[in-house]
Amino acid sequence: MHKPIWVIVLLTLGISMVGCSSGNGSNSTNVNGTWSASLTDSQSGQTTYAFTTTLTEVSGGSVSISNFTFTSTGSCFVEGQTTESGTFTLSGDFNGNVKGTFGMTIQSTTGGGPQLTLQGGVGSNNTITGTWSLSGATGCSGSGNFTFTRM
Repeated sequence: MHKPIWVIVLLTLGISMVGCSSGNGSNSTNVNGTWSASLTDSQSGQTTYAFTTTLTEVSGGSVSISNFTFTSTGSCFVEGQTTESGTFTLSGDFNGNVKGTFGMTIQSTTGGGPQLTLQGGVGSNNTITGTWSLSGATGCSGSGNFTFTRM
């Protein structure tokens, strides 16, 4: 008599674990993949910077950033002369309500060069949205909004 109850419990557990797994589908709950970023100026609304990169979650909430390439740059950064670092935290429930925070820093490797800082969170439709600021060098300052879109 107790055997059918255990079968139901095991089946329910198995189904719930499948529903919680993360994959590469459109509802993926991780940051892994290739992303395109567009940073717009808070004053003009024009795209100030754009880049593509590959993000990979690693332990402790940090993000490995590779294949970073500016697709449009201002005069503040030289292609290939930057270092990038990032963080990503994720929380949610079994009803599909996913929340997360994202941070990324792009630092010029030239002495006294600028630093671009992005802070945001999980948006809709495989996006990360938030604000950015640029500081650290004469003539290199600004702020605005950004959108990361999974490619």
